[in-house]
Amino acid sequence: MSIIIKPIVTEKMTKQSEVLNQFGFFVDKKANKVQIKKAVEAAYGVSVVSVNTINVRPNRTTKYTKSGLISGKTNAEKKAIVQVQEGETIDFYNNI
Repeated sequence: MSIIIKPIVTEKMTKQSEVLNQFGFFVDKKANKVQIKKAVEAAYGVSVVSVNTINVRPNRTTKYTKSGLISGKTNAEKKAIVQVQEGETIDFYNNI
């Protein structure tokens, strides 16, 4: 089971990584904080200080079309905000 799905690379997370040394990841919905900490330390070789998790609910939509009423939803996700030790950093752009 892969715990880390992908990193969150947005303007807000980039600023948070520069100022607070925190990095964001989309993670498996069933993973807990201890598993996330071990996965980040193994994948990137950094010391993790703290892990905060966020469960993102699915957004429901309704569309009125010619063929009738269509309802749908997005997938539920889980995000993890990981704070690494002072002086360490994670570079997401080195494999490009």
